Amino acid sequence: MQAKKLKIRVAVDTMGGDYAPVEIVKGAVGAASEGKVDIVLVGPEAVLQSELSKYDTSHLPITTVKAEEVVKEGEAPAFAIYHKPNATINVAMELVKSGSVDAIISAGATGAVAVSAMKILGLMQGIGRPVICAPFVGLAPKTVLVDGGANVDCKPHHLLSFAVIGSVYAKKLLNVSDPKVALLSVGVEEGKGTTLIKETYTLLQNSGLNFIGNIEGYDILAEKANVIVCDGVIGNVLMKFYERMGHYFARWLRRQVDILPLAGSVMKILDQVRLFNRITRNERDGGALLWGVRGMVHLLHGDSQAKQVSQAIKRTAELVNLDVVNFLETELFKMNRN
Repeated sequence: MQAKKLKIRVAVDTMGGDYAPVEIVKGAVGAASEGKVDIVLVGPEAVLQSELSKYDTSHLPITTVKAEEVVKEGEAPAFAIYHKPNATINVAMELVKSGSVDAIISAGATGAVAVSAMKILGLMQGIGRPVICAPFVGLAPKTVLVDGGANVDCKPHHLLSFAVIGSVYAKKLLNVSDPKVALLSVGVEEGKGTTLIKETYTLLQNSGLNFIGNIEGYDILAEKANVIVCDGVIGNVLMKFYERMGHYFARWLRRQVDILPLAGSVMKILDQVRLFNRITRNERDGGALLWGVRGMVHLLHGDSQAKQVSQAIKRTAELVNLDVVNFLETELFKMNRN
């Protein structure tokens, strides 16, 4: 692991997200006020001046970089990224590539961020597409789902690279020395599932990973596997359902309090559900790293506001100090060599 950096620089795409630029800048200012991270705000000059005028930033480690183009909601990601070289996400990504900053965070469209990262930073050797790792914090703390939503149409070799990335995630962030890898399918038998799952099964069997075969939906939280592999559509739907489980279960329990005996016991259970809901919500609020590109790119949900932006910046600084990008490249080099 590299030595811990004294000061980490994070570029912030101020025009990405539903509440940009107001909440994005507000969250960045909040993170900068703690004095542990240098913030580089990327956006249209007039917009940045207007938003920063709301705060006293004279003593804060905040600088700005002008980028006058914006990738708008609904634009085709590839078209926008290639035809708007001065878009905020592209300019911020160039700062990562040049080494001017250690990482970038964005609440912009996942597709646009991913395309920009692939175009400017490039993919690591052996990686077909970047991926989002989504941990099951709370109910299965040693399990991560890959892909959490970055990829829609996948090929078997993509899912193989997801498994590799997930294994590195489990080793580095979950402290699992030999992660068990499984495919999410409709049955545990080798021949079950779509053509994609069947062909990926064969690749994983010969990958050198600790592949344990298929698992079904009811095994997800059973901790049978540390890395669960699926395409981004299934992964994204599953994780959003999981993130809201605590909220709806708590609502259901509240309805039962008046009709159930031992209401005090029910309230104790409700407290635990609220705790679970808070844990999963905090994990969601922190966003997720885009794994597989040659640089640290941190994605936020599109509806993120100032609190989530501040949390993401702090979490990004922690990941920089963990040196996860270089660790993944080292692991991929070993696998490719073998």
